[in-house]
Amino acid sequence: MTAGGAGYGRSAAGRVPPGWPAEVPPPGHERFTDRAVQWLLDVCPPDYRGHAALLRRPLVLAWLAEQHVDAQLHACERALQQARGALAERGLDAAATEEVVEVLHAEGARLRRTRRSAALLADALRGSRWVPRL
Repeated sequence: MTAGGAGYGRSAAGRVPPGWPAEVPPPGHERFTDRAVQWLLDVCPPDYRGHAALLRRPLVLAWLAEQHVDAQLHACERALQQARGALAERGLDAAATEEVVEVLHAEGARLRRTRRSAALLADALRGSRWVPRL
């Protein structure tokens, strides 16, 4: 999810802020809303794709995406707090436990990036436009 990927970093519609999902063109692009909805659906539970009410309301979908990412991040942080003790109780050796802790750290970082991207899309769907500063 790097900003400006897929050729969307610069366009007639403008630039995108750091953290913008690479798969989504900037606001003003003819495919912005469609791509934003697809990206948001990718971070929501798969069954959300079957609800036309959400597909017709990108702002609601963005809000739900933020809620789901926040819940995943909370679960990841909680697992990280409990990992060493809980995994030791389950017989996992120290080296394997440290591998799991590394995974949880990486997943937490990914979720924080995803949360930022979802918030940027929500802002853009509400009409906010990013202006680069020097």
